[in-house]
Amino acid sequence: NPEVSVLFLLTTRGSARRPWALALSMLWLGLLAASGMGLAQEIPTARPIQSEASSGISAQSGGSIKTHRFAVAAANPLATQAGYQILKAGGSAVDAAIAVQMVLALVEPQSSGLGGGAFMVHFDGQHTQVFDGRETAPAAADPQLFMTSGGQPMAFMDAVIGGRAVGTPGVVSMLALAHRQHGRLAWERLFAPAIALAENGFAVSPRLATLLATETALQKDPVAAAYFYDSQGKPWTVGHVLRNPELAAVLRRVAKEGPDGLMTGDVAQAIVNKVHTHPVNPGSLSLQDLKSYQPLERAPLCFDYAVAKTNHRYRICGAPPPSSGTLAVGQILGLLSNTAANDEQPTNGNLSVQWLHLYTESARLAFADRGLYVADPAFVSAPAGNWNSLLNPDYLRARAQLIDAAPGGKSMPTALPGNPDHSSATTVGYAPMPAQPEYGTSQISIVDAQGHALAMTTTIEDAFGSRQMVNRGLGLAGGFLLNNQLTDFSFSPSGANGQAIANRVEPLKRPRSSMSPLLVFDKDTGALVMSTGSPLGAMIIHFVAKTLYGVLNWGLDPQQAIDLPNFGTINGPIILEAGRFDATAISALKQRGHTMIETDLPSGLQAIVKTPDGFVSGTDPRREGTVMGD
Repeated sequence: NPEVSVLFLLTTRGSARRPWALALSMLWLGLLAASGMGLAQEIPTARPIQSEASSGISAQSGGSIKTHRFAVAAANPLATQAGYQILKAGGSAVDAAIAVQMVLALVEPQSSGLGGGAFMVHFDGQHTQVFDGRETAPAAADPQLFMTSGGQPMAFMDAVIGGRAVGTPGVVSMLALAHRQHGRLAWERLFAPAIALAENGFAVSPRLATLLATETALQKDPVAAAYFYDSQGKPWTVGHVLRNPELAAVLRRVAKEGPDGLMTGDVAQAIVNKVHTHPVNPGSLSLQDLKSYQPLERAPLCFDYAVAKTNHRYRICGAPPPSSGTLAVGQILGLLSNTAANDEQPTNGNLSVQWLHLYTESARLAFADRGLYVADPAFVSAPAGNWNSLLNPDYLRARAQLIDAAPGGKSMPTALPGNPDHSSATTVGYAPMPAQPEYGTSQISIVDAQGHALAMTTTIEDAFGSRQMVNRGLGLAGGFLLNNQLTDFSFSPSGANGQAIANRVEPLKRPRSSMSPLLVFDKDTGALVMSTGSPLGAMIIHFVAKTLYGVLNWGLDPQQAIDLPNFGTINGPIILEAGRFDATAISALKQRGHTMIETDLPSGLQAIVKTPDGFVSGTDPRREGTVMGD
């Protein structure tokens, strides 16, 4: 097929340096081949670069970290230190999360910041709630946002870079809402660590230096180029002391005025100007969009999970749609419960071929449902009127019958969505969303001295977001980056059959997310068991499911579970973490009909597990995360 050949060449050009691009191209081609659907209807032109590149493995010395009173785990040591200072001063988990997020905006700008959004799952000792700070589409957006004049989806990076994909940022507003309910220290105090680092400078980390060295679009923004690169256009290297006085000034404004300091006034005007004045790809975000943004408090999406081998019952809670993470993780775990997967214990940190097969087939079924049903609940209805219908034990038991669970069982090439309301597929009313890239994010897990806990996943989507850095033009260097979150919508508004795609672009709509911040409780006592989550787009779902399974089913400590090899599928080939699976396992999976791709999978998992003596915590060696506590 000449169209497929062109796509493959576009995607894999330079893929020796960018293995994730090759992985995505193979995944999409696998989906096309399996479905037999037309290229133009199914995917936007594939992106030729990866997002968050690997920056290597740094072994976590001593394994899991043990603390007694509280713990904070975040993606950068400076951010973890800020959260620790707040907890040490008597702050709440929410207080610490605010301090962590503001430091991450400075030291990990490629992943999250003031210009992005987040989901937080919070437990106050009695009640669990979700705070939704997901970005929204501008009021002027329409379903054709990412379609060319020729009626084709835009190339991914053509959509990302500039103002077109910038959604209304929600993280600061969401944190303020959570703080009003659960803060113990003054809002303004929580910004002090980030302001001091922004003014005095911080040493560029190995991960930031690595991503800057491989970035090709950030330099085209004059503000970003002047901040992240030297006078010769070279990216700052590890250890360079980087100061951001513009961000410090904005943080002072937000510390004093709350979200209005970002969403109104000269900061808001600078955001809108940046979006509208991009020379080739402007967007429609307006001052009114910023002023009228509302974070949401949602009821958590919870499901029961029983481990038959130990007779232990858990209650797992996370964000409901527009996040797809809790649903997909819950479906995967529920489907595995209908197989003998629990008998397949890892050996010396290696996952068995049978377990990988059972997991992959379960994931295919979950992602098929995700692609058809999940979108902003203000715009689409849940199947059978309730999102929990997708987690119904009877439904999952029936879906599990599609898995060839016999020893040596064969893989299904691709799964089709199910019908939890037992109606015919024609009544669903939506077309499946095509496979599409998702990237970015950072994870924060915290338990405070009062036993209040949270899991928060925060993002600007692609690495360095839209590559647009906001600066008010007052002579201060630096600023903050804007998201490209609207590319989490389906580029195509409808499928080949003309039916609308649930996750299409619509005004003021929140794009579907894979973020999966989760809190785990003992089903019988209600006691907190675990806080966890991860970055890296759609693969978040697999990283979190793997960690949960390792801790709950196999009795691993959180560091051991995090350290297990990464893997996953988005209803196509299995993507395997490079160098973590031996040739025998790969050959056995091939014999079962699986197609595999090996590439770097730089997850950024954090996990805190409650024990009788306090907490045992783990953080991902694939990034720069650390844990601190007393």
